[in-house]
Amino acid sequence: MTSTLLTPWWKRRPVAAPGDGAGAEGSAAATRILDLHAAGIQRLLADARGAAPDGGGQRALVLAAHRLISERVRPVYAMNDAQPASRTLARGRGSCSQRLAVLEAVARAAGVRTRVRGLLVDGSFWYPRFPRLRPLVPDAAVLAWPEFRVDGAWVNVSELYAPLDVLGARDPRGFTNTGSQTLFEALSSTAVDWDGSMCGTDSCPSYDLSAMVRRDLGRFSSRDELFAAHGQTLCLPARVAGGAVLGRMTPA
Repeated sequence: MTSTLLTPWWKRRPVAAPGDGAGAEGSAAATRILDLHAAGIQRLLADARGAAPDGGGQRALVLAAHRLISERVRPVYAMNDAQPASRTLARGRGSCSQRLAVLEAVARAAGVRTRVRGLLVDGSFWYPRFPRLRPLVPDAAVLAWPEFRVDGAWVNVSELYAPLDVLGARDPRGFTNTGSQTLFEALSSTAVDWDGSMCGTDSCPSYDLSAMVRRDLGRFSSRDELFAAHGQTLCLPARVAGGAVLGRMTPA
């Protein structure tokens, strides 16, 4: 039985209508979370430009930034999805959501438009991470899943490195949410399919995660807008308490 006590009261009501519309256009502007003008973000952008192959285009730059973030920002179970990207980078540790925000901030600093798709993900998705703490796992979590306008087309972060079928062929298990591999690192090596887009008439591949998605909340021009509309997963007291306990723990 999952906990509803740690979930904000308003999240127990039916969620708002999907945020498609203006948000589908994306943006390269700074926001409170995506504080792209911060010195740390600008330094990371310069390093990503130096690491990207010449002539590789915008996608190559975003991939270089992803690799650098994996090296420089240690994965932990942080709780504050609204933390500014520069603060995550300066701390050198962050959750998958926080590190994805850093990636978005660097992309926007380079002039790449980004947007997020809001997904309401069932709490059982995180059970493998917390087998002894299941009663404390929220019933559902709001996930901001980025998309990038690179080289003239919108690309889901799941397919920045390669199409889902190619990634799925490399590692048919997909992302299992166990062990030291996090969702952020998994993007480079395995398929993360929230839509079941590779399902055929008879079966779906093992990396299909669509059963974990309770609702598609639509697309928003920034994660700030998504969280303003649907809030964060945990209420403030739970974020503070949980962050104090788990905020320095690395997935193992």
